Amino acid sequence: MNPVPTEEALFEAARQLPAAAQHAFLDQACAGNIPLRERLQSLLADAAAAENFFAAVVPFGAATNLSREKSGTAAEKLTVDWLAEYPASRIGPYKLLQRIGEGGGGAVYMADQEQPVRRRVALKVIKLGMDTKNVIARFEAERQALAMMDHPNIARVLDAGATETGRPYFVMELVRGVRITDYCDQHQLDTRQRLDLFIQICRAIQHAHQKGIIHRDIKPSNILVTLHDGKPVPKVIDFGIAKATDTRLTDKTLFTGFEQIVGTPAYMSPEQAEINSLDVDTRSDIYSLGVLLYELLTGKTPFDGKELVSSGLDEMRRTLRQKEPQRPSTMLTTLQNVELTATAKQRDAEAPKLISLLRGDLDWIVMKALEKDRTRRYETANGLAMDIERYLHNEPVIARPPSRVYRFQKLVRRNKVVFAATGAVIVALVAGFGTSTWLFLKEREARERAVEAERQQERLRQAADTREKITHATVLVSQEKFEEAEALVAGINFEQPTVEGAAALRALGEWRALQNDWTPAARHFKKLLQVDQLDGVDVCTLDYLECGPALIESGDTEGYARFRQEAIERFASKPYPFADRIIKISLLLPVEAALLKTIEPMAEASVASFDNGTNSEVFLAAWRSVSLALWEYRRGHFDETVAWCQRCLAYSEHIAPRSAAAQVLLAMADWNLHHRAQARAELAEVQTAIENHFKSGLDRGTGVEGFWFDWVFCRLLLTEAGALIGKSP
Repeated sequence: MNPVPTEEALFEAARQLPAAAQHAFLDQACAGNIPLRERLQSLLADAAAAENFFAAVVPFGAATNLSREKSGTAAEKLTVDWLAEYPASRIGPYKLLQRIGEGGGGAVYMADQEQPVRRRVALKVIKLGMDTKNVIARFEAERQALAMMDHPNIARVLDAGATETGRPYFVMELVRGVRITDYCDQHQLDTRQRLDLFIQICRAIQHAHQKGIIHRDIKPSNILVTLHDGKPVPKVIDFGIAKATDTRLTDKTLFTGFEQIVGTPAYMSPEQAEINSLDVDTRSDIYSLGVLLYELLTGKTPFDGKELVSSGLDEMRRTLRQKEPQRPSTMLTTLQNVELTATAKQRDAEAPKLISLLRGDLDWIVMKALEKDRTRRYETANGLAMDIERYLHNEPVIARPPSRVYRFQKLVRRNKVVFAATGAVIVALVAGFGTSTWLFLKEREARERAVEAERQQERLRQAADTREKITHATVLVSQEKFEEAEALVAGINFEQPTVEGAAALRALGEWRALQNDWTPAARHFKKLLQVDQLDGVDVCTLDYLECGPALIESGDTEGYARFRQEAIERFASKPYPFADRIIKISLLLPVEAALLKTIEPMAEASVASFDNGTNSEVFLAAWRSVSLALWEYRRGHFDETVAWCQRCLAYSEHIAPRSAAAQVLLAMADWNLHHRAQARAELAEVQTAIENHFKSGLDRGTGVEGFWFDWVFCRLLLTEAGALIGKSP
């Protein structure tokens, strides 16, 4: 049973309709409830008066000259309120110039910032009379959502605050541009140029999704195109109804009610049209991107926005949830000749050629993005962008079922010279039998090249599928949906180095380690070491510091022996400051003399760094002392071990796991030097600290306070010391 819409929801729905359609809507929505209808009618009248007032104050400076005569009308009351709040057309350090746009709850102004720097900005503030809890919550969500973004195709937030009366506002870069559809039509961009712009938009939305933000209102008016160095750059604006997927945006984040619809009907996904749309996720934006792509290609949306609104809420929901849209190429064939010619001209093409261009791959791509069942859409905005790029490079697209005929057509387009040669061979065979053998051999060679090209394309397709899955896994990890990400990663064949894949595996390994699930943690870390080849030495050595303890904790000592040999081979030639890390990675367990000989040059380089002035930082010097103490202990040089441990403990800046490791090594060295009582006392002192840390549970930690693997390093040394000295003091 559907819940009854609230009075607020009915008011918001009615406000979106033209004035002529509001009466019919109220008749239907308030059937039999006269008091409700009268209240809504009054609210709509007041809202209209407020809108008329705002229209009268452009340019903005004219607001200071409005009359403050007493009157009972809503517009005059708002005039008095406005003058009371903005007597000098200023908000904080911003001088308001003119209104440049408005939404359901906020007005946007062009403003001059005068301090601490001078620049022209866009300032958005809640409109007078619209500061309801829902509008303020939605406004603050927009401000926080934008503040999380850092992408060249998303408008940047510069400042935020509140007016003297407590009404929130935020300041963002002023985007001097026009809506993307208008820009494309005015400049008669062809299909390829439009797709290039659209790919940039997909990358921006992907960035938002990776930050855990769903836009929920992607449409042309929220994507402006501006020029940078003469090149068009799309900018996504207005996250006013953005929804945090797993990130808490603000204490006043708006949770969409069961009966409330958020979005613009023509661009709204089927799940947004549901009465209960609480489970809307990033794939809703994929649908809206599909609508935008449809409009860029055809000049029309799949469903006419005015018809959707005028049909009423129930019919609009039914259309969005159940009715299948026409393919873009089919939509063009339904246009009148004059309209079709104009549409084609705006796309720098002739009408028949435009229809032919859309028919096929572009139809498949758009329709996959517009799937009613979101599980059948592209999983990520990157996936949609990558399929368009495959289309532009004449590669098979994921959206289209890969039939043999289709793959062969793509093969011919990519290898026109090869197939032209094959055709020539066939003609030559007919022309004369004398050259038939030679031509046959040439034809076979061409066919083999074609088969190899097809195999290469299949490999490229599989690589593209892998990239899309990796991107999806990183999104799931960013949303802390680790179980889903782990299941997805399990099916990925990591054959190539990948920064995104490394990030996902690193997060999954750490997630398992913090739960003491060492076997799956070690599995993730081992796979990570295969794909982190694109990261710097600093990051890669940290990956090895995580993997070594995980292997030992999982009981795979043979795997650890192979692991440390690989670590030494990989990093033996790397310069300071990573030598001490390799020592610690390689010497977690006792080691044979031959391997110690291999590590010796790194240890000597680490010792030399204390004398040549390159290691002036206390933090690095103290950790390097621990590594060298371990190095000397494994060599059986116990006096030198004591010296390096004391050097570490003498530093005024104490890091708990670093000091604990030094104390354990000191106890083992003293034991071997026959200072047995002293060794027992030293071990007892540090044992409690290490065990107490693990009782409270591992956390990720920080570089300054010590990471989780630093504590595991201490526990491994403590286990070794316990076997040597005994756990009883």
